Amino acid sequence: MERNEGSIDRVIRVVLGLILLGLWAANKVPYGTVILIVGLVALITGLTGFCALYKVLGINTCKEC
Repeated sequence: MERNEGSIDRVIRVVLGLILLGLWAANKVPYGTVILIVGLVALITGLTGFCALYKVLGINTCKEC
């Protein structure tokens, strides 16, 4: 997989993913399953630097790629 996320994009996704997973773990949000899935997707895409939706839409925020 080719990276298509820039550094800032990746940091935002990892932070957002961790926040959502923390809220899910603390049972502080309604629709827990949705929050879990969104948090996991944000975390995984942030860690890998690849977003399938970006690929489909032709978006690339990675300047060094």
